[in-house]
Amino acid sequence: MDLKLLLVSILFGVFSFSNSQKEGNECINANAKYCGECIQAGAKCGWCKDPEFLKQGETVSTRCDELQSLIKRGCDDDMIENPRGDQKILKNKAVTNRGRGEGKQKSEARLKLKPEEITQIQPQKLSLILRSGEPQSFDLKFKRAEDYPIDLYYLMDLSYSMKDDLENVKNLGTSLMLEMSKITSDFRIGFGSFVEKTVMPYISTTPAKLLNPCTGDQNCTSPFSYKNVLKLTSDGKKFNTLVGKQHISGNLDSPEGGFDAIMQVAVCGDHIGWRNVTRLLVFSTDAGFHFAGDGKLGGIVLPNDGKCHLENNIYTMSHYYDYPSIAHLVQKLSDNNIQTIFAVTEEFQPVYKELKNLIPKSAVGTLSANSSNVINLIIDAYNSLSSEVILENSKLPEGVTIAYTSHCKNGVVSEGESGRKCSNISIGDQVMFSITVTSKGCPKQGKPETIKIKPLGFTEEVEITLNFICECECNQDGIENSELCHFGNGTYECGACKCNEGRVGRQCECSSNDVATEDMDRTCRKDNGTDICSNNGDCVCGTCECKKRDNPEERYSGQYCECDNFNCDRSGNKLCGGHGRCECRVCVCDPMWTGSACDCSLDNSTCMASNQQLCNGRGTCECGTCKCTDPKFQGPTCETCPTCPGVCTEHKECIQCRAFGTGEKKETCERDCSYFNLIKVKDRDKLPQPNDATYPVMHCKERDANDCWFYYTYAVNNNTQKEVHVVDILDCPAGPDIIPIVAGVVAGIVLIGLALLLIWKLLMIIHDRREFAKFEKEKMNAKWDTQDNPIYKSPINQFQNPSYGRKAAVL
Repeated sequence: MDLKLLLVSILFGVFSFSNSQKEGNECINANAKYCGECIQAGAKCGWCKDPEFLKQGETVSTRCDELQSLIKRGCDDDMIENPRGDQKILKNKAVTNRGRGEGKQKSEARLKLKPEEITQIQPQKLSLILRSGEPQSFDLKFKRAEDYPIDLYYLMDLSYSMKDDLENVKNLGTSLMLEMSKITSDFRIGFGSFVEKTVMPYISTTPAKLLNPCTGDQNCTSPFSYKNVLKLTSDGKKFNTLVGKQHISGNLDSPEGGFDAIMQVAVCGDHIGWRNVTRLLVFSTDAGFHFAGDGKLGGIVLPNDGKCHLENNIYTMSHYYDYPSIAHLVQKLSDNNIQTIFAVTEEFQPVYKELKNLIPKSAVGTLSANSSNVINLIIDAYNSLSSEVILENSKLPEGVTIAYTSHCKNGVVSEGESGRKCSNISIGDQVMFSITVTSKGCPKQGKPETIKIKPLGFTEEVEITLNFICECECNQDGIENSELCHFGNGTYECGACKCNEGRVGRQCECSSNDVATEDMDRTCRKDNGTDICSNNGDCVCGTCECKKRDNPEERYSGQYCECDNFNCDRSGNKLCGGHGRCECRVCVCDPMWTGSACDCSLDNSTCMASNQQLCNGRGTCECGTCKCTDPKFQGPTCETCPTCPGVCTEHKECIQCRAFGTGEKKETCERDCSYFNLIKVKDRDKLPQPNDATYPVMHCKERDANDCWFYYTYAVNNNTQKEVHVVDILDCPAGPDIIPIVAGVVAGIVLIGLALLLIWKLLMIIHDRREFAKFEKEKMNAKWDTQDNPIYKSPINQFQNPSYGRKAAVL
């Protein structure tokens, strides 16, 4: 299983490498037929216009390659077409530096600046020359100006539920003027109102309800969609007067037609009176909203056209056009640089917060039940909106991309979508944006395009003119119908023929209908063989055009594509050892290198010993390496003899001090004995053996001052490092042990005495038994005399009792 995984990993790695090589060189992959195609392939691509550059069998597209590759292949720098992009700032007015100040003189000086004279963004206009794949970057500076003019339009829901709110708004003009004067000296305010579309089922269309939509004795005005009550003005009292004349209206359903009103406020700039300053739209309501598609309930199916339809300051097409979509509304608000403040009741906070996420540069504030907090809400929302700058760009041409990097306060740097904005910007703060524009290819035949970048909610913008490099400079010197292109069948430009339609070949010598005939194929076979172009190319117009390899560094060449630059001998896994180039499968070595794989150095300096002799006079220098004639010598210059006599004695003291901390050099061990690697082993069997190592090993046995033996080996390994293996236990002679000896002697004497006693006893027993047996034998063999001794008188008397059966009685 592990082997399978390994094979899969290897194959995947090879596949990935080949793919990365193929994808990595976009110049080769472009297969460019002329210089213009080449430079559009990528920023690293160059075109060699040297007429003699191509080798036999190479296609015209091989003129297009990365710059280093072209130079390596023999193309001079001045013969490489490699146009570069550029940029030019056309308008670079500095950002305005001023403060509001106090006092009459400063105030008069401040009023001399008109809104269009205030600059918050720099530069204002520039031109970029874009080369495909080459990014062009520039810095954009933004500084929030002090005392910047503000236009605020208050758009209010006048449905019946907002009755108490209207009473508080009637005094909004002068109060808001007073508060905003703390922020800017140039402030204007306007007022508009909305209810709903004037069709069923949004309102009741009965005549009585059209006159007074409210029930009971409530006196309400007729329903309407949107009404522009007051154009933007700096007269706060006029605002109070006109708003005071407004009356509540009514409708049937809960959502309101506020989106119709917002659309008209955004697109009817002349009616509203918008200036090119900060534009704020306060949208006040206590209900939800209708959006695109809801108009079908009233039979309205035409999409909102996003145009102004105000007559006598009243929206007249509410019954004709559907509500706008959120996306349509976002576009119009952005186009007209309007920042929206949604002042809504707490009940509808979640809905409008979701809407805020879809509308850039908008804020949501909680409106009290009677709108008494509307001034504080507006001030807070304005401060929140003005403290954040978000860059947006107009629609980009095809193939053009733009990237932002923001450099905000306190050194905060962001990229990607976060790179478009900076937050917590106070009045007078300056932030920087790095903007990078990149083009891929050449859109619309290279015609100039214009894009704009601006901060959301601000009227100022940066205008960028994009010019595209689509052709090489040498293209201007092209010769149409040149004789160099087979009697005028192409244009000779940038060192190659750009064939007319229907013609092919390096010199446009063939018609596209005759590129594969038998007669032409015959000239593409080497030695009249069967393989066309050695199976490494295609026969075009009787000439071999070699195939391309996945690796752009590898190429076929030759009249029959029989040569290549990747099938030469290798050394160290490098083609031609990394010291030459492969030409037609043969290594051409660099100076001071030789061999079939250029792996043999002709430099003898590496063989020179310290005594200025080659290999110490003990060997020959071959390919920069010493070959020692005596195998017992080692090292780069045959200077080491690990098995020579005296080696053991020479290193004894250092090994003794490093391994055991003893010996004459134990005080200077660290200084004098660090020239070898010490490896400790447990016993003598662990020491390296001569047959186990690929280099000579010297076995040593030495005695220290305590008559202890220690064992080690000394060798110089294949990396010319000195290695010492030492047994970490000393072999010391042991002294006599008295107690065992005495005990042994005593025990011996006792045992011997016991043994002798046992032997004596055994012999006595044997002797006694033999004597007794002899006695018994003699006793059995004895024959005694049966006659009575005459002098013997028996002690026994016999008599016979006459009264007892005449038997004798013994007394």
